[in-house]
Order: sequence, then structure tokens, then C-alpha cells
Amino acid sequence: MKPANKTWLILIFVSTIVTLSNGYLNLYLNLPEVQKLLGLEAELYYVRDGEINQYALNFVVPVPSKIDSLQFTWENVVGYPLPYSIDVSANSAALYPPQLNISATGNVPTSTQTFSISLPCTGLSAAEVNIVIKINISVTYENVTTLVLRRRKICTKLESVSGTQVLVDTMPSYSNSTNIFYFAVGTALVMILILALFIILFYVKNKKERRTVENNNRPTSSYLASMPRNTVNSTYNESFRSMPSYSLLDERSKDLQERIAELTVQRCRVRLSSVVMEGTFGRVYLGSYTTEDGKEETVIIKTVTDHASQVQISLLLQEGMSMYSLNNKNILSILRVSIEDHTAPFLLFPYKNTKNLKTFLQKCKLSPEGVSHTLTTQEVVDMSLQVIHGLQYLHKKHLLHKDLAARNCVVDDKLRVQIADNALSRDLFPSDYHCLGDNENRPVKWLAIESLLHKTFSTNSDIWSFGVLLWELTTLAQQPYIEIDPFEMAAYLKDGYRLAQPINCPDELFAVMAYCWAMSADERPTLVQLQVCLQEFYTQLTRYV
Repeated sequence: MKPANKTWLILIFVSTIVTLSNGYLNLYLNLPEVQKLLGLEAELYYVRDGEINQYALNFVVPVPSKIDSLQFTWENVVGYPLPYSIDVSANSAALYPPQLNISATGNVPTSTQTFSISLPCTGLSAAEVNIVIKINISVTYENVTTLVLRRRKICTKLESVSGTQVLVDTMPSYSNSTNIFYFAVGTALVMILILALFIILFYVKNKKERRTVENNNRPTSSYLASMPRNTVNSTYNESFRSMPSYSLLDERSKDLQERIAELTVQRCRVRLSSVVMEGTFGRVYLGSYTTEDGKEETVIIKTVTDHASQVQISLLLQEGMSMYSLNNKNILSILRVSIEDHTAPFLLFPYKNTKNLKTFLQKCKLSPEGVSHTLTTQEVVDMSLQVIHGLQYLHKKHLLHKDLAARNCVVDDKLRVQIADNALSRDLFPSDYHCLGDNENRPVKWLAIESLLHKTFSTNSDIWSFGVLLWELTTLAQQPYIEIDPFEMAAYLKDGYRLAQPINCPDELFAVMAYCWAMSADERPTLVQLQVCLQEFYTQLTRYV
């Protein structure tokens, strides 16, 4: 184990405990093995002094294609023989039969020893192979405890492997010079065809861009040069038919134009009541909206001040419309839009006594008696499960959030959580965003390592951000990595450092966070796996309430 200053990286599951009868056994993954599989400085115990960790056993550990063997460390600490038998099953053409480097039966060693299981891929096909490792420990003749460990081995198909049987069986033979000549000529023709295709595409693209530039250079009365033209229904009054004319940049802006047109309402039907949040140029109001049947509905209104720039107004509309037409109880979708000439746009959202999750968590630290009120672990797990449910819905719609954090969620008095867009977040929470010299404000300390380094986003990068959000829930919205300079974050994460385990945070919950922050995106858990783990933990908590 590492010194005390690195104990926050230690990943030790202490969940549902089952005693291994009267026997005592240690079975765990040592530090190098956890570093190899998960990129963490930790030891992962399956059995510690005879106590079985069911939570760790239930977690399916992914094994990257580059790793061909698994290492397990064990020790008999009871003083008398503990017979064992090991069976490894993996039925797939993508994987050779797993091999143990020890006997399949015998006695658990009385000193700390490591055994391995080889998992070489055949290279014949690509697959995710489910591997089941069953270890039977015989405490007595009639008392046999079975430990089931699961792995998911990722195998890739090899296109060419020189000097192997795979190459001979799967690649065509070019044994004579005539075949080699024809192969070379064919390859050259294919390359020429590809080059010609690229030239044609380049010409068409340039021609299209010149046409776009010419269209954009035409005079326009828009105060929002980067936003789409807003077309409105002819039933609206004259002031709405003379909406500002926005230039169409691409298909995405055309889609945005159609969405805004569908949601547009007259400004006279919107009434501002009080300011809820305010930044330098952004403002959030509590107000009301009169529906078509005359009913008044309370809404949250996002808008900008009069001195906001065109870019800021453009971002408000683009980011505010990101949750357009989504229907899920854990997603806050936009309700209406109101845009009039020479005035700031209004974005209307449903309001049901909700408040920003980050400000709510920060207020939990305060009370009339001056004593912090901390959410219970059960409440934190329940809120995180709601976020997972909303994130699953987004991903099923092929949408990535890219800025998942407490500041971009809302919560009501019954702790019901909804994921919201990130419109105005840069202005309302400026300390959460940093510019790293690329003229772009980004949530640096919430981003996955690949998003920070290469600006690449995926469902796995959203899962990294979920881990930080879970850390925010347990710390009542403390600033992550507060002592780390934003310019040093990439190097800090590459060195293997992560957020510290919060005070009073159960090991089970911190283990989930740590898995979300695996260095390799493919090694992070899926949303389904996170849901299963957290739901199981939540069930355990309710048993004692």
C-alpha cells in the first residue's frame, strides 16, 4: 500500500460481508494488477481474513485486448490446510482456452503467493468474451464456499500476423511473381481512384464554402449574425412576423431555426417576476407564461442582459435548445422560446419548486444553528441513480451532455433530480470554467482525460463527469481539485492522481467514483453497470433504515 498522502487512491470494497465459515483466507488483486487493469494505485480484496466482499465479486472487470493474463494473490492464514479447486470457463472462438499456471486442485498456500490465468486471443474474430472464474474453498468436508469472479476480455481481430498460421489460413497466397504483379497494379489503381475522389470532394467543398461566404456577406438586419432565421406562424401578430432575419450557417442551424420556430411564443404572454440567479451578462428569472387556453404556468426564464454580445446570445440559444423535445422525468427540457426584434431572447423551462443543484448543496452546509446539514448516504445514492436514469435516456437518444455537473442539474424539495442544459453556466459559475490558452472556456476539472487532451467526447467521458458529480454530492458541492492549477490538470491526471475520498464517504461509493475515472475510456463502467452497483448498495442501505 502507498503512504498516507496517497490513501485517497486506495480502492477497497467493504460491502455486504459474508464470513467464510471458520476459515481464514486472503484473496485479492495486488497493486500492480489493479494498476494494470484499472489504472489505479490500490489493492482490491475479494476475501480479507475470511470475510467475502460480495460487492467486489459482482463487479465485472473489463480486460483490455493488450492484457493476456490475470494475476491473483492469495494466502491461507488459518494454519490448517484449505483445499481448493479452480475452474475457468470462456466459450468463444475469439479466445484460446484459459490456462492456469498452478494445479486446478490443491491446498491454498500458507504464504502470500500469486497465480495467473492466461487469456490469449486467437485473433480470428473480434468479441467481448465473458470469463467466469470459480474458486471452491473446502473449509470442511461438508462446507464448501464458492467464489465466482467475472471478467470481460476484449479481443480484436488481427488483419495480418506475419509468420503465423492465422495469416496462412486467412490471407490469399501470392506465391508467384504474376500474382504479385497483378496485386501491385490493382493496389495502385485503387490508390489513384481514392486520390481522384478526394480531389472531387475538395473541389465541391470549396465551391460550397465560397457560395456560403457570398450569402453571408449579403446585407442583413440581424443583430444575431450567427443565429438562424426565425420563421413564425402567420397567425402571429405583425411584430412577430417581422422577426430578425438570421443567416443559415449549416444544417444544424437550420434544424435549430425550425426548433425555435416551433416553440416561439409572443412576448406579451411571458411575465418576469424575480431574479433567481445573475452573472455578468446572464440572468435567470422566476416568471410565468400564459398558455393558449389562458392558464398561467410558473416557469424559469433564462435570458441575457442588454450588453450581451452576439456570441453570448448565440450560445444561449444553441445550448438552451440542446434538451429540445426530450421527455423524461429526469431531464429538464425547454418549454418555450420568446424572441423579439432588438430584445434579448427568453428561454422558458418548467418550474416545480426546483432549484439549482449546486447552490442547493452549498446551502446544505448552512443552518440557523451554524451546523452543517449533510445529506444521508441513502439520499446521495438515490439522487445519483436519478442522474444515471436521465443520462441513460440521453445516450439512447444519441446525445452526449459533455458538461455533466451539479451546476447543470436541478432538484426539488423531495430531492427529485433533473439533468439540465449548460446554458449560461459559464457566466453563472465562472470559477468552474477555465481557458487553457485556446480561447475556449471549458469545465476543465470535470472533463475526462481524453476530453481534456484531445477534445474528444463519448458516453465514457460523460461517465467520468458523472463520477465528479457523485463526488460533488458527497462533499456538498466542494470545488474539485481546488489546489491544482487548471494548466496542470492534464499532467496531474496522466500521473494517476484523482480526487480524494470525501470525509464520511463510504468505500462502496468512492469505489464507484474511482471506476468512473479509469485512465482508458474503454475500462470505465457502463451506465448499466453503475446502475446495478448503486441500486444494490441502495438496497443494502434501506435494510438498516
